[in-house]
Amino acid sequence: MDFRRFAVLTLTAGLIFVFAGAVGSAAPQQSVVMASVHQFIDGFNRGDAKTALAACDSPASIIDDIPPHEWHGPTACADWANAYNANAKKNGITDGIVTLGRPWHVYVTGDRGYVVVPVKYTYKQNGKPFTESGSVLTVALRKIAAGWRITGWAWAQH
Repeated sequence: MDFRRFAVLTLTAGLIFVFAGAVGSAAPQQSVVMASVHQFIDGFNRGDAKTALAACDSPASIIDDIPPHEWHGPTACADWANAYNANAKKNGITDGIVTLGRPWHVYVTGDRGYVVVPVKYTYKQNGKPFTESGSVLTVALRKIAAGWRITGWAWAQH
């Protein structure tokens, strides 16, 4: 084997080893970041505001398609939950369930995380079932001593 071929094979093997190591070490952090997103969604789906809100950081920032469309500050997640509940009551919406798809992006950089995931929202409006599919949830997170917390999220209806 000539030297150039040996050098290319060695470099290729080294890059594969380094890349595989980087992916392997990032995967556990990605799972922990997603666990916080799941905590919020699972709490919402069960109507357990305490569990859902425990996934939020303070302050936080939220953008959603329900009025008033944005919430900021130390009680942003709770304020959003109150607005969601008021909107649901006003419009006869019950049985809201959010289903997360397979994440498109889960990035972890130090103590910051970023998630983009397709979502499906099913609910009943005045007893009639509806499905909102193809929407996107984008979440920013921060790692604190107690774990990963949601610092902001945006919902984009499709």
